[in-house]
Amino acid sequence: MSRIREAFGGDVQIESLPEAALPISSDAVGDDEGLIVGTDQAHFGQSKEDQVKLFDALFNQAPIGITISYGKNPDGALVEEILNVNPKFEEITGYTKEELLHLGWSKVTHPDDFSKELESFKKLVAGEISSYTMEKRYIRRDGSVVWTQIVVAPIDVGRSDHYNHICLIQDITDRKAVEETLAESERSKHVMLSHLPGMAYRCKNDEHWTMLYVSERCKVLTGYDQENLIGNRSVSFNDIIAPSWQEKVRQEWEKSIHNGQNFSLEYEIITKDGERRWVWELGQGIVGENGEVEELEGLVLSINTRKKMEADLRYHSQHDLTTGLYNRRYLEELLLPENRRKGEGLSALLTVNLSSLHSSAMTYGFFYTHEILKNVAQQLQRLCKPNYTLCVIHEYQFVFLVKGHASRTELTSLASQVEQQLSSFLAIEGIGWGIGILEIARNATEGPQELLRKLLVAGENALQNGSSQLFFDEAMETKLYREEQITGELSKLAAGQGSGRLYLLYQPVVDVKSGKVNGFEALARLHLPSLGTISPLEFIPIAEKTKLIIPLGESIIIEALRFLSTLEDKGHELTVSINISALQLLKPGFASDVLRTVRAMRVNPKHICLEITESIFASNYQEINKILRPLRGVGMKIAIDDFGIGYSSLAREGELEVDCLKVDKFFIDRLKHADEPVSITSDIISMAHKLGHCVIAEGVENEVQLEYLRHHHCDKVQGFLFAKPMEEEAALTYLSDSLR
Repeated sequence: MSRIREAFGGDVQIESLPEAALPISSDAVGDDEGLIVGTDQAHFGQSKEDQVKLFDALFNQAPIGITISYGKNPDGALVEEILNVNPKFEEITGYTKEELLHLGWSKVTHPDDFSKELESFKKLVAGEISSYTMEKRYIRRDGSVVWTQIVVAPIDVGRSDHYNHICLIQDITDRKAVEETLAESERSKHVMLSHLPGMAYRCKNDEHWTMLYVSERCKVLTGYDQENLIGNRSVSFNDIIAPSWQEKVRQEWEKSIHNGQNFSLEYEIITKDGERRWVWELGQGIVGENGEVEELEGLVLSINTRKKMEADLRYHSQHDLTTGLYNRRYLEELLLPENRRKGEGLSALLTVNLSSLHSSAMTYGFFYTHEILKNVAQQLQRLCKPNYTLCVIHEYQFVFLVKGHASRTELTSLASQVEQQLSSFLAIEGIGWGIGILEIARNATEGPQELLRKLLVAGENALQNGSSQLFFDEAMETKLYREEQITGELSKLAAGQGSGRLYLLYQPVVDVKSGKVNGFEALARLHLPSLGTISPLEFIPIAEKTKLIIPLGESIIIEALRFLSTLEDKGHELTVSINISALQLLKPGFASDVLRTVRAMRVNPKHICLEITESIFASNYQEINKILRPLRGVGMKIAIDDFGIGYSSLAREGELEVDCLKVDKFFIDRLKHADEPVSITSDIISMAHKLGHCVIAEGVENEVQLEYLRHHHCDKVQGFLFAKPMEEEAALTYLSDSLR
């Protein structure tokens, strides 16, 4: 009966004894039939009555369910007659002895287990096996299912025409529930591990990280099968770690173990195919009985895709997409004071200023300028050295960061090389350029923004002054500081604040033939308490660069129209000329804003002349004409200021919707000196008249100039010969005196 002992852990001993049987009960079997359980008659005495009582006590108090079945063997059919059932069996199955005798065991067996047990029972009946054991489910009276471990064995009671067997059962429902929970946990863990973008592991804390367990996904991650890694059979995990990372991984593990913290590190491995792959390891130490960390366990996850995305994002955040060079953000990071101190020796910045390329973009388009920039980038890259970093900090600004240069001579040499590399190419394309250089002191505390600002000032000065290279110096610093002061005051004035004063002076425009005042030109002036009176040649470019000219220009227009209103109230039909910046003119809605202001101030638009510089027409004169057309439509006059020194030509003038040309002072100053300028001035006057435009000469200071202009039929003049620009009251007095 070894199978019975195995099934119940050896705690219950049952043997069939054909020659000496203990009666099951006095009313169930005869005197010659019986069963003895786990002992012999001598031990229990000779009284059958005592034996029956002992058996009943054991049978009824047994901690396992017991049934003893007795019946004929109907040619292999089931034995359905149950002779005896103990209380534990009734408790486990939920049926009484009488119900079980009535139903038979086949009726209370779970359908899914019936066939299996039937097969085993038939073998038992046929004598093919001496007993059988299985896990079996009973269906209780209330419909619930109970899991049991059963052992079935035959009992020989000396009757050849009957078949008898004993069945022992033990309730294992709780155990099966635990097993099911564990199985589900194992299934979930398997599903999780099989879908991880990496592997789970457990390894020794040794120099090789000897693997004791790795999940099957290790092959996807490393290219090695589980058996290759476990026990270092083909390769150790330490060998898979990229050599440049092996020491770092070990140091981080030692640090984590020492501090009692979880391990986390991103590093590279080399797969079986030789591919470098980024992984993220998360792990913890397992403490042994001796209190030391003997093993490690955790996860190694693939983060290759994330690292590639990070690399792409980092590239795009640090590089200019047009040229492929480093961008301003990257350069600013290098220029942080803490990063500058990491290097040794002197540092400097050299900029190549191509801001004049902007006008080419307006004419030829962005594709053209992008090709120019790519070409320039390629040319400059040829000059790079290990201690040079080439960047693009603006669309038209290239910058070399030079680290550890020996002296200023090296910087001027680099500037000369840049000039040699680019001069022919840029000259062919007609692009102006300049080189600015800024040396960074060892103990400099300026941040990246301040350094780049100074560098751009040097580059802009080099471009404007026509110098191939300029170092940033104290004079530029002083000029820069003054420009900042002016910018600050202009900002306050634009907001209606500040202690400065933006006002207008008026210079009379005189008719050449009659000698009478024909109108006034309104000229803006700026006075600051800290700097005094500022020349328009200084503050107007600053206002344009900062775009403050737009709000300031609006206030200038209003003030000039107020003066015109005063003239009209006094009965004078004179023209007031107002200078208009390109930024004002190109601002959306300019024409409608001007017309709205004219209507609001109730002045005659025929008495207004808007002066614009000829450089405006270099970009898109058709668009400019479209803006000016509604203004001319109400009677306003349009004059081209400073004609002859910019981008226009007499041929282009015929296509412009203008009324007057104002000849620049450059030509007027030379009327008494050279013959060539004299002839050019006369040609300008003649051509303008042929195109139907009037001509106004600026900067007339002596009678010789006036006589020349009168001789060549110039229409109007203005200059110090007649009057300097004056305040409004003085202008009104001058006008009154001229009419007497």
